[in-house]
Amino acid sequence: MTTGAMPAGVLLTVAYDGRPFCGFARQPTARTVAGELLGAVRALDPAVVDLRGTSRTDSGVHAHGQLVAFDSNTGIPPKGWALGLARHLPAEIAVVRAATVEPGFEPRRHVKLKTYRFAVLESRVRDPFLEGRVWRLSERLNQMAMAEAAAPLIGEHDFAAFRASGDQRTETVRRIVRVEVRRARSDQRIWEFIVQGDRFLYKMVRIIVGTLVDVGRGRLAANATARALESLSRSDLGITAPPEGLYLDSIELDVIPADSWPVDEDDLSP
Repeated sequence: MTTGAMPAGVLLTVAYDGRPFCGFARQPTARTVAGELLGAVRALDPAVVDLRGTSRTDSGVHAHGQLVAFDSNTGIPPKGWALGLARHLPAEIAVVRAATVEPGFEPRRHVKLKTYRFAVLESRVRDPFLEGRVWRLSERLNQMAMAEAAAPLIGEHDFAAFRASGDQRTETVRRIVRVEVRRARSDQRIWEFIVQGDRFLYKMVRIIVGTLVDVGRGRLAANATARALESLSRSDLGITAPPEGLYLDSIELDVIPADSWPVDEDDLSP
């Protein structure tokens, strides 16, 4: 380790099981992903003050590709951050990639696309190995009806109806490029809802999924989404899906970090 080095930005790709945490963002009296991660970073560089996360996932929401940035002048390379942080993190959090970026790099300002995946287990009985990681439903879902309801969401629209009451933002236009409903390749009992867009409102993905599920089980007509885009009324939509089935799968940026580890999936050498 080289002390006194020039400040450098570090960008981490972080995966976590959201069940034990009260969301991503730090809270003074609750256990959060960012709080645990900051503690691990400070174990390697006590001078780090805060982290710059990309998405404020809620309590119980999981991630495969959360992006987190901070600045350090320790001279630790990306490989050192990825492997060093592992010794200080709980089992529910892992740094899967580390990269070098410019000091002060703010990942939120460089987001091109975010991809969320929501898992629904279609089963009348619990699966203990999926508990807390899927939304279990006993009803059969109609895929054609859900696909019909998903189609109007593609494109740039005012999604004011697709947000929870706690969202007070006045600018509610967002661009959705993909809404797909499919069976999981690994388990035919599981439906996967893939939602990809540039930005999202508070609980927007969970409202989309809850509405598509209500369409799929016959509680709403397939034109509910189109009607809500026109009316801008939350009452035209279905329920808000619970958090435990939601995963932040990936975040695509408009810049490519200069250096990262692992370089590729085959780079498993110590």
